[in-house]
Amino acid sequence: MPKRTLLKTGLITLTWIPVLMTVNDKVCYISQIKGSSMRPTLNPSDSSNDWILLWKFRKDAVQRNDVILFKSPMDPKKILCKRVKGVELDKVFTKYPYPKDSVIVPRNHIWVEGDNVTHSIDSNEFGPISKGLIVGSVATIIWPPSRWGTDLKETLGRNNILKKNIDT
Repeated sequence: MPKRTLLKTGLITLTWIPVLMTVNDKVCYISQIKGSSMRPTLNPSDSSNDWILLWKFRKDAVQRNDVILFKSPMDPKKILCKRVKGVELDKVFTKYPYPKDSVIVPRNHIWVEGDNVTHSIDSNEFGPISKGLIVGSVATIIWPPSRWGTDLKETLGRNNILKKNIDT
């Protein structure tokens, strides 16, 4: 390959790096899910590791049953994956070790729990989380191919944990 063609290809490649970095930072991201807290929705067995596509915009529009990634309120260097179980002003019935039987989710906060209720560090440990900690919403599983089409809205976690339309 002539030097001129090589130089041109190198420059074109370099100009795309900022574009790819911006897309990765602001639009979407591919991430590996580790651990068993979202089992069986994600990582259904000890030998499986799901890779997901994460949408990063519209973070403030998360809804109940969305699977999200967020910065841990206990250690912001850690990213956790949980399901949104309650949104602002929902009354959520908690479980041990949360110090109260129920809590009203404050404005601009959400209540998150793992689908595997016996192996999940979630809002029952640290309380409602600020929407500002949300990294993005899980759109789909992209690897392994055998997991394509998995319904991420289907949950086997705790059901009936909230009372909607609280009296204010």
